[in-house]
Amino acid sequence: QVHLVESGGGLVQAGGSLRLSCTASGSFSYIEDMAWYRQAPGKQREFVASITRGGRIEYVDSVKNRFTISRTSAGNTLYLEMHSLKPDDTAVYFCSAEGVRSSAGPYYANQYWGQGTQVTVSS
Repeated sequence: QVHLVESGGGLVQAGGSLRLSCTASGSFSYIEDMAWYRQAPGKQREFVASITRGGRIEYVDSVKNRFTISRTSAGNTLYLEMHSLKPDDTAVYFCSAEGVRSSAGPYYANQYWGQGTQVTVSS
């Protein structure tokens, strides 16, 4: 029901900034929760930030005051502004969508994932 495509990753020096985008497409009326996760080499995927349709936002402690999550009012594009990047932020960043009201009416509690975008921070 939802197809997610991330973009905006790349190579940046420590202290630099990047802006990630995630565009959701498909036959849906709205998406309840959208989030960013990341997975570093040899590590488990971890939560980074989330935003609900109502605007409630959460961050993992390690990115607070450096990253900002937002979404368009239409709810189909998700952003992650990343500043003061550190080598520890190096990972593949994934967009997630959960709680989808399809255009046909049914509500799906599934969690959908994008393919990920690589962020590499050099020291």
